[in-house]
Amino acid sequence: MKTQHIVLAAALTACLAHAKDVQPPTPVVEVTKVEPASDAPLVQIAVLLDTSSSMSGLIEQAKTQLWKLVNEFISAKQGGKTPVVQVALYEYGKSSLRAEENWIRQIQPLTRDLDKVSEELFALTTNGGEEYCGAVIQRATKDLAWDANPKVYKAIFIAGNEPFTQGPVDSKKSCQSAIAKGIIVNTIHCGSEAQGIAEHWNEGALLADGKYLVIDQNQAIVHVEAPQDKEIVKLNEQLNSTYVNYGSAAPAAKARQIAQDDNAAAKAESGAQVQRVLTKSSANYCNSAWDLVDACKQKDFDIAKVKEADLPEEMKKMSLEERKAYLEKKTAEREEIQRKVLALNKEREAYVAAKKKEAATTDTLDTAMSKALRTQAEKKGIVWEEE
Repeated sequence: MKTQHIVLAAALTACLAHAKDVQPPTPVVEVTKVEPASDAPLVQIAVLLDTSSSMSGLIEQAKTQLWKLVNEFISAKQGGKTPVVQVALYEYGKSSLRAEENWIRQIQPLTRDLDKVSEELFALTTNGGEEYCGAVIQRATKDLAWDANPKVYKAIFIAGNEPFTQGPVDSKKSCQSAIAKGIIVNTIHCGSEAQGIAEHWNEGALLADGKYLVIDQNQAIVHVEAPQDKEIVKLNEQLNSTYVNYGSAAPAAKARQIAQDDNAAAKAESGAQVQRVLTKSSANYCNSAWDLVDACKQKDFDIAKVKEADLPEEMKKMSLEERKAYLEKKTAEREEIQRKVLALNKEREAYVAAKKKEAATTDTLDTAMSKALRTQAEKKGIVWEEE
């Protein structure tokens, strides 16, 4: 029984620092609205999750595998540049949601704030309801800020287990409307392949240039423990020490970062902890709205414009030149730790690949999405370096 599959994704941009005469400070941008550099390639992914009573296993898989899916783009390039990944998140089919909105909730718009996406995933719960695939695809297609550039890889991934055609909105028309805007629709049926076909999940994918996938939502994620894992996890503590908080958004954002470290650590058996550290060591993770190391790399950022009150205590008494030197030092420290993590991961990947050849497993959310994403993204000129 052969089924094709999919991959998610996610990302970050490069940055640079200047210092001029002190001017009024630029406003602090909300963490969830950080924009990519204008010349960075873009990937946009919307994940639509059925949160009705039978989908607890699916939600558990999504919680633990966000980082692994984002990490698909660590070695990806489009036009020689690493893509920026934006992720949106919807839930549908839960009876505690609003009936007048067809039991649909937009949890996050397209965003680069991966910590916020993770926080929302860990907060998800399930209960009974009506699962309307056509309606939630329609919402995601209309509501999200999809980029009009034809080079952007834009995809919806919808997962669930009830008939695809349920509800007041025609699912076929929703899929046709999505692909008309260049948005691929990939359908993930949580159950058998035959049942998914009988309930029309394959038709949605066919209509929108996507892939029809099947997964066992109740299967535990298979994680191959590698000799490099402990050292990678250990380096995360050093990585966290390189963050330099600034502005009013910093306390909550830093607390969120630590909380998501803890959430990933609690799911270490699924590989989430290692994968999160890899994401934090890649171009897919940027916190320029509250971290000065990331902020000073942004094209238009000027450290001289940051009010003294918004600086961390250790920088308030520094001169402008001392502040610049301090951030250069922290940047160098972070880049060195990230290089170590990614070098260890090269060794880790070779070990894991060898081990996986020895075992055959049923697809789970991460493997299903990963198999499809590369095929689709390659059509947009995104290529992967040899791994």
